[in-house]
Amino acid sequence: MSIIKINAITVPENSGDELGKRFAARRDSMEGTSGFEGFELLKPTDERTTWLVITRWATEADFENWRTSQDFQKSHGTGDSASEEQPKKPVGMSAELWSYTVSVTG
Repeated sequence: MSIIKINAITVPENSGDELGKRFAARRDSMEGTSGFEGFELLKPTDERTTWLVITRWATEADFENWRTSQDFQKSHGTGDSASEEQPKKPVGMSAELWSYTVSVTG
C-alpha cells in the first residue's frame, strides 16, 4: 500500500500561481526516482492560501531516501551554491508535512 505525504504550503495572498508555475516547470523531475508513484498539486478554491502537494511513495524508506538526496536539495534550493542555477526565493511562508497510508479505497 502506498505511503502518502502531504506538504501543506501556506503562501502569501496572490502568490499561489507562482507556486503552480514552479511545480509545472519541474513536473517531470521526479521521473525515475526510486519508489515515487506520483504527485498532485491542489489549489484552494476558496479564500484559503494553503496549497497541498500530495505525493505517493512505495515505502517510507523511498521517501526518506529522496528527502535526503541531492535531487531534493537541488529542487528545494538548498543544494550546492556553486551550481549554475540560482536558487529562487521560496514562495511559501510556511509548510507542514503530513503522513498517511491508504485505509480504504473505492
